Order: sequence, then structure tokens, then C-alpha cells
Amino acid sequence: MGEIAPKGIISLIPVFITLILAFKTKDAVFSLLIGCISGVMVAGFYNPAFGLAQLFQAALGNADFIWVVMIEVVMGIMIANYLRADVISGVAKWGRQMVKSRRVAYGFGWIVALFVFFSDYFSPLFTGPIARPITDEYKVPREMLAYQLDSTSGPLCTITPISAWAVYMAGLLKGHGPIETADQGMALFIRSIPFNFYGLAAVIVCGLFAFQILPPFGPMKKAMRRADETGEVIRPGSTPLMGDEFNSIQPIPGKGTHMVIHLVVPVLILITVAVGSFFIYGGVKILEAFISVVLYQSVVMAAGGYYRSIKDFIDTGTMGIKAVLPAIFILALAYCINTISKSLGAQQYVLELTRHWMTPAIIFAAGAAISFFTGTSWGTYALLVPFAIPIAFGLSGGEVNNLVVVTVAAIMGGGLFGDHCSPLSDTTCLSSFGASCDHMDHVATQLPYALAIALFCEVLFVICGVTML
Repeated sequence: MGEIAPKGIISLIPVFITLILAFKTKDAVFSLLIGCISGVMVAGFYNPAFGLAQLFQAALGNADFIWVVMIEVVMGIMIANYLRADVISGVAKWGRQMVKSRRVAYGFGWIVALFVFFSDYFSPLFTGPIARPITDEYKVPREMLAYQLDSTSGPLCTITPISAWAVYMAGLLKGHGPIETADQGMALFIRSIPFNFYGLAAVIVCGLFAFQILPPFGPMKKAMRRADETGEVIRPGSTPLMGDEFNSIQPIPGKGTHMVIHLVVPVLILITVAVGSFFIYGGVKILEAFISVVLYQSVVMAAGGYYRSIKDFIDTGTMGIKAVLPAIFILALAYCINTISKSLGAQQYVLELTRHWMTPAIIFAAGAAISFFTGTSWGTYALLVPFAIPIAFGLSGGEVNNLVVVTVAAIMGGGLFGDHCSPLSDTTCLSSFGASCDHMDHVATQLPYALAIALFCEVLFVICGVTML
């Protein structure tokens, strides 16, 4: 959109309206749409039609959004092929042999996701379809699976140097104080990992809840009680972010499933392309990884007679694309609300409120607020690093001491909070999609856990600030 004068506290109105409606109606699409309409009106478009037209073009007509949509489209085709080859039933059968108790089934998604630590987008899209047949078999609520996907995607990326997040932060740190190269920035990021309390706690606490070592509470407890008493893995009346089209894809009669050909090899292709591209290109080529799998599936399944005709091949892929449309709608509107909030100056407003008290605790709180209201962690990092890091170096005398290290950790954890649990976050949407869970059910059940962890981390950062200043 065009240049819009900063609106101060008014810039938060669209997000507040969206959040209030989302928790009240539990309809993410409606809430996001009303938030977008209110946003363009705050921006000065008194005819919402003209404002929405500009907003849609600005938010959705860019490479970033098209890239995410194509990932979901290709993912839909891949799952459709899995269903046609009856891989999902094979995974469920394997799960019955390997997973012997419901407690293990509850934590299965968390265990699998721990091995996919290099990409916040790849993790939920890879782990969800693999874990879901097993968790459904043992009547684990989809909300719990979505929580595990979300708590092991972004959080893991902030506590491992083998991730795009680490590379991005290293690049932002370059040029501040004595940090002259990206390698020095990476070294500082690695030193900050033990102090990234939110990233570490999000992963660990999720595992404790998943294996029921910690007792559930809040809406998640209600979801677990529903699954225990009724066997319903999703709330009646909810809208899972995978359409019913998947249910209409049936295996070819008489065609068996070869788990090595139809599951193991695709998984190896995914991991090889994703991890290999990180070391070769410095970034995970997620879309290319999924396209590689779909191309492999198409050749192998066509040669094996899993499609009756070319039309059947096209129809199977089309059904997969239709099934992911609910997730694409929410993701598109989330991009729109993020764009209008940024145009109104929401990020700058929150930053201006806190910039004069840049202790680690305030940095973490500011990052959490900015990322929650905008749904973006990387945008939050881009805002906070130029303000907070020079102040930290000023207090440290230009040395990379513990105060600087903790400041980096506070930025990483604060920016992660919103990306982890905001209904506007793309990875939150992808976690709902990967678990085939209602988006607002996922947000409502996860948020109390995220807030409790954030409050605990805030106390830790207060202690660090007091002891280091």
C-alpha cells in the first residue's frame, strides 16, 4: 500500500478487533476479514472496497506469499498421492506396531518433530501428516498435535545454528560493535542459545505436557477430556485446515502399499534436498524439496498403475489442492492484516513505547508484543536489533559480554513468542494445517501454555538484567 502516516495507538485497532472476534466467534476467516476492513478504514479508505483492493494487491502480490502458497499447494498434492497409494493406512498400521501406549502416542508428534530442527516451515508440514494417523488412532486431540508442531518448529530454529533463523540473526548482528562479519554474528548467536529461555522452555515444556508429565490445564484440558470421553479428535462444528476432499480420495482396489517406495524414499528425498540445500546454498529449499517428492511420486505411481488415466492423475492432484484451500484463505488474510498493521505503524508504536527502557526484560516484552500483534518474528528482529544491540554495546563498553549475549537471547525469544502463538502467524497457520486442526482451536488451546512460559521467562530476564547492569 502507499505511504500512510503513523497512527499511534490507533494502529493496533485492526489487530485488537481481529483477536477479539477470533476468540469470540472461533471463526478465523471472518475475524481476519473484519480486521482487514477496519484496517483500511483506519488508513483512510472510507470505501472499504477500494482499500481492500489495494491491500490484497500489496499483501498477496509478492514472492513471499506466492512461495508459501505454492508450498501448501504442493503439500496438498503430496498428501493426495499418499492417500491414493494408501500410505496413511500403512503409517497407522506401522504405528500400531511401534507405539504401544496412548501416552507414547500423545508425545509421538513431539518426538518426530525434534529431528526436523532446521526449518520452521518444513517441520509442521513434514511431521503433521506422518504423526496424525497414529495420534488419531489413539484418539489424541488434534489440538495437542498442533501444539507440538508449533512448539517444535520456530522454537527449535532459535536454539540451533543449523537454521535460516540463525543465519538471519547473524546477518542482522553484523556491523554492530565489534561484530564485523557474519561468522562473528553466528558466534554471538551460539553464545546466546543457553539464555534463550523462551525457545528452550517452549520445546521442553511441550514435551512434558505431551507425555503428561505436567498436568494439562485450560482449553487444552477440555480438548483432552473430549477426546477421552467421546473419541472425537476435533471439536464438533470446527473447521480443520484440510478440506473434506481428502476423504474422497480412495486407493486403487488391489493395489498394495510399499512403504519403502511410497513413504521412506519420499521422506529421504525431502530431508536430503532440505538439509543439503542448507549446506550448499545457505538456506533450506523447502518448496524445491516438496516439488522433488511430488515429481518422484508422479513417476513411481504412474508406472505402478496407481492412476487409472491421465484424467485420474490430474483429478487426484486437483482434489489435493482443493483440500488445502481453507489453510490458504486464512494464510492470505493473515498476510493482509500483517501488511495493514505494518502500514499503520503498529510495530513502530510498540517499539517507541519501550525503546527508552531497553533492559533484557523490556526487550523480551517488546519483542513478544510486536510479534504477537504482527505475527512476524523476523520483522520483529529487524526492528529490535538496530535499537537494542547498540545500547547493549554502549553499556558493555563495546565488548561482547554477558549483557550483550542476553540481549540477543531476549530479542530471539521475544520475537519468537508471537510467531509461536499469534493467530496471525504463518507458522501457527501451518501448524494448524499440518495437524488438520481448527485454527482458532489450536490458538486457544496453545496460548495459555505460551503465556505461562513467557511470564516465567520474563522473570528470568529481569533477574539477568539486575545482575548484569
